[in-house]
Amino acid sequence: MPGPYAPLFAGLEAQLESHRGWDPGALQLARQLAAALNAPLHAATTSRLLVDLNRSIGHPHLFSEATRPLPRAERNAIVDRYYRPHREHVEGEIGRRIASGSRVIHVASHSFTPTLQGEERRADVAWLYDPRRAGERAFARDWMTAFARLRPDLRVRRNYPYRGRDDGLTALLRRRHPDECYVGVELEVNQRFVERGGAPWEELRAQLVEALATVMLDASGDNFGDSDHCAGTSPR
Repeated sequence: MPGPYAPLFAGLEAQLESHRGWDPGALQLARQLAAALNAPLHAATTSRLLVDLNRSIGHPHLFSEATRPLPRAERNAIVDRYYRPHREHVEGEIGRRIASGSRVIHVASHSFTPTLQGEERRADVAWLYDPRRAGERAFARDWMTAFARLRPDLRVRRNYPYRGRDDGLTALLRRRHPDECYVGVELEVNQRFVERGGAPWEELRAQLVEALATVMLDASGDNFGDSDHCAGTSPR
């Protein structure tokens, strides 16, 4: 939490440390995925209880109960300093690559709490995507299948515990770029692996990377690589 806003969260320290404040393990996994595939990494370390970078402007959960009561000018200042730079970096990188003729595969790394409101989340790893987009369906299916071969003991699911079509950065980018140019998938990992740590968590990360690398290699550019249809494409 940036220093100037820390007083707003006095008494809310437990929330900041909980799944409400951040996604434990998500950045660690994202760094490993990016390093293995020599892919660019865009990440933020500001708590979503200040402002949620994965929500659209105007979304009721863009701000938390601690920041929602702030004057409009202060909320706008938070958006300008912490929200817009991250969104613009990601949107700009993807837009430039698509304009150069590349088909972009955008993987967003998240984690989810094992239980919510007393109910167990019945998944270990999940992939969120828009089932209306053939490219995302194929990519998520292939990655999930490759991972399941490595870890048949784990529960893998699609569009759980959230729907891939829900509000978020990938949803915005789908509106801007056609299916043949943009594949946006959110990877969700159960935080119980992060909480336990050690070898099981290291092994899970390595296997997710291995499965993704297998999918990218098998694609050989035919399904997820460069596409002539994307050259010169302008955002919608």
